[in-house]
Amino acid sequence: MAKGLDVGTMNILSAQQDGNDTVFVQQRNSFVEIEYSDMAEQMLSRSEVLHIRKDDKVYVVGDDALNFANIFNKETRRPMKHGILSNDEQSAIPMMKLIIEQVVGEPAYPDEKLYFSSPADPIDSDLSTLYHQKTIESFLDDMGYDSEPINEGMSVIYSELADNNFTGLGISFGAGMTNVCLSYYAVPVMKFSVARGGDWVDEQAARATGTPVDKVTSIKEDDFELDFTTDVGGVEGALSIYYENLLDYVIENIVSEVDEEDVEEGLDVPVVVTGGTSSPSGFEALFKDHLGEANIPFSISGVTHANEPLYSVARGGLVAARSDEDIDHEEEAEEAEAAATNE
Repeated sequence: MAKGLDVGTMNILSAQQDGNDTVFVQQRNSFVEIEYSDMAEQMLSRSEVLHIRKDDKVYVVGDDALNFANIFNKETRRPMKHGILSNDEQSAIPMMKLIIEQVVGEPAYPDEKLYFSSPADPIDSDLSTLYHQKTIESFLDDMGYDSEPINEGMSVIYSELADNNFTGLGISFGAGMTNVCLSYYAVPVMKFSVARGGDWVDEQAARATGTPVDKVTSIKEDDFELDFTTDVGGVEGALSIYYENLLDYVIENIVSEVDEEDVEEGLDVPVVVTGGTSSPSGFEALFKDHLGEANIPFSISGVTHANEPLYSVARGGLVAARSDEDIDHEEEAEEAEAAATNE
């Protein structure tokens, strides 16, 4: 056994193997505060709604938070911002701990291997990811896992480019950040993030149209298409505009970082895009168009969109964890054989 964990700003997902199938568990990374009453807490517990009581408040956490927010006309609160733990949210750590415990469950045995996603430090911000990474690692180790961080972009490579010897450009369009990794035979050549993702698109569209952010997010997640046939004055039109701006921004930074890292021009690699922000229909075609216009100093053999973009990062963590576990078992077997020979 082994597990992968995608610690995302919008969603937290785990992946584990069950026979020939990969099983995913998912919770929305958000919560909403409601007034406490004995009856309310009894109903929440009876209905198996994930929640925490603190003093005279009850916090509904995960997938149910959005439903309660809509019912009570409140905005959900988020434990993470810009891809890392939010320093603006005092309840971030207990909420994250509860959601992670719910998603990964108890380890099947002591020191079960678990790889969790961690973003690269953004090149367009002074944000540091170290505190976030060490805090998540502490949660998981306290639960009894042997946890290891894996760069989010590299996790995409592990998930989607096994048939290409883990060589290529992986781009994870998340809610808080966009992570990019160029890998050559499973060795990262370049990795970075930018502090823009789906949240930035939603916030800009909300500001432009005077619509609450949660409402914009709901519209985006409900059959939104990047076809540019919608009314420019509406929310979907604004989403299209800022999606296009996000793609240009990410590609500009890829070109800049490739130049800075002095990546060899003879490379010929595939590109794979994934992440929840890449889910709308039309995203792949739009990305191909904009990438084709960019002056990238190496050849691109093709652009693909992950079949299950929401699950790629968790699946990549699982691949890395299982590989690491196999190596540990091989080393144990070799040590046992050496000990037997010495006897």
